[in-house]
Amino acid sequence: MSSEKDISAVVGIGTDITDVKRIESLINEYGDAFLSKTFTEREIQDCKKCANSAQKFAARFAAKEAMSKALSTGIRGKITLKSLSVINGELGEPIAVLDEHAQAQLEKIGAKKMLISLSHLKEYAQAFAIATR
Repeated sequence: MSSEKDISAVVGIGTDITDVKRIESLINEYGDAFLSKTFTEREIQDCKKCANSAQKFAARFAAKEAMSKALSTGIRGKITLKSLSVINGELGEPIAVLDEHAQAQLEKIGAKKMLISLSHLKEYAQAFAIATR
């Protein structure tokens, strides 16, 4: 059971679901141009190591959208797709990484941390993001 204090810690929330085949098609059609416009170099390296990299890219794309929603901005202005990225922690857990523009927006809405969760199946990838105090 959540207390009122716990609820006030949540400043923003976002979710997104992405079609894996759509991301795979964009990769096949535009290759490195799509990848370098959308993902950081670290994300590209991490995802390309995986057997089904399209699923990994799709999950990260969904995370970018979810984080932008949690920031209350969407992808616009100084908040670009590359402003929001995902790395894997020591145990493989997803960790949100924000550039200086996204970090400034996080602070502007009164949050200190962005929490994310990713999931994917053969056809879809989904992400949730929560901005917290």
